[in-house]
Amino acid sequence: MTSEANLADLLLAAGDGDRAAYADLYTRTSAKLFGIILRILPERSMAEDAMQDAYVKIWRNAAGYDASRGSPITWMATIARNVAIDLHRRAHPAGRTRDESVELDMIVDGGAGPSAEALTALQICLGRLDADQRKLVVAAYLHGDSREELAERLGHPMGTIKSWLHRSLARLKACLDG
Repeated sequence: MTSEANLADLLLAAGDGDRAAYADLYTRTSAKLFGIILRILPERSMAEDAMQDAYVKIWRNAAGYDASRGSPITWMATIARNVAIDLHRRAHPAGRTRDESVELDMIVDGGAGPSAEALTALQICLGRLDADQRKLVVAAYLHGDSREELAERLGHPMGTIKSWLHRSLARLKACLDG
């Protein structure tokens, strides 16, 4: 298992232009990041494009990595997820083509990330939301749909979508703090 400190060292070395460190970082993290990207972009060619774009961004921004703001794998996963979401939005501007079912066991494929207990708790708490609230939260926070996209797709004002999301997140927080 790759230690967070080791990844941080590799990331910082890559930020200083160390290509060998960057290659090692890629080797140690690419499977996890590609898994994240594939969940958003199941079409392999698009996922591969997103993967390349994500690692270019990681290379360019490695010097700006701040360990106080999160672990290296979380920082990199956020970049990969955002690149994949942006590519998905460009490819499907009118809405979504994927199922909105909740499959939390697919959020993390091992390694750094939420513990099994945290995922179980989240799954239980999501299950306590009504179906519409759950779909909205999953669409916004797992699939990355914007509030504007949700408002258009559901036919409600954006303010209503924001309110629903706010209330749903408050219920999730209360359940998780429970």
